[in-house]
Amino acid sequence: MPELPEVETIRRQLAPKVEGRTLRELRILDPRWTQPLAPAAVVDALQGRRVAALERRGKYLIWRAEGDIHLLIHLRMTGTLLWEPADADAAHERVRFDLDGGRLSFCDPRRFGTGELAIGGPALAAFLDARLGAEPFSDAFTGAYLRAQARGRRAPVKAFLLDQRRIAGVGNIYADEALFRARIHPLRPVGSLTRAQYDALRDAVVASLAAGIDAGGATIDDFRHVDGVYGGFQHDFLVHRRRGEPCTVCGGEIVKFVAAGRGTYACERCQPRPRAARRTRGQAASARS
Repeated sequence: MPELPEVETIRRQLAPKVEGRTLRELRILDPRWTQPLAPAAVVDALQGRRVAALERRGKYLIWRAEGDIHLLIHLRMTGTLLWEPADADAAHERVRFDLDGGRLSFCDPRRFGTGELAIGGPALAAFLDARLGAEPFSDAFTGAYLRAQARGRRAPVKAFLLDQRRIAGVGNIYADEALFRARIHPLRPVGSLTRAQYDALRDAVVASLAAGIDAGGATIDDFRHVDGVYGGFQHDFLVHRRRGEPCTVCGGEIVKFVAAGRGTYACERCQPRPRAARRTRGQAASARS
């Protein structure tokens, strides 16, 4: 958190405010934000340059400055970008961008967010290619792509969806939502899916992400729009964070368990557990009795 829809929401809100404007002053208040690069190196590369475009790849917000200079911003768990914040809203400010049209603040209570520099198109491509798989809204993201990536793999499908090297931008929220839409249990070994299930999963990932973008992202803890307003997708969750509530499709109870090390939500009527997972659960219950 934030995931692709939250970062895309920020990009759409910020782009008309920063594109074409000059970064007059860049103040990096927390040197941890640029580690291992020294803050002065980032300032020297960007300060005084015009912002050519604001783009996104996966969960990265990409600030393209003139001269083929790129700043890659990752919000991580608690980072927010606020446009002309009131002093009270700029608590935990780590970076300040003063442009000729206003002020942008990067605020981050837990200090996990990062800013990384790529000089030149090849450096940017190498950085992204080493970290990110297919973009879900690209032509490359197909059921056949998922099938090829999953071939021979026994990891749970939930872990596969969270692997940014396979699919760029999907995190815990949208993995749960997509698996429910595709009627696939999160513990199902990803290599065991059928061709039709890979196609359904592809469509479900795209649909879930698109719904998140349409709702302006999800605010569970820290995510906010650039004006401080909360996102609204949390009100439209089908399964995520709905433990004990009825499924909107079958009326069964939504359950919570751990998959891929993350709190995971599913309807086990609509998404039947794989047999091995059912045995494991039964053995665990017997051991507790």
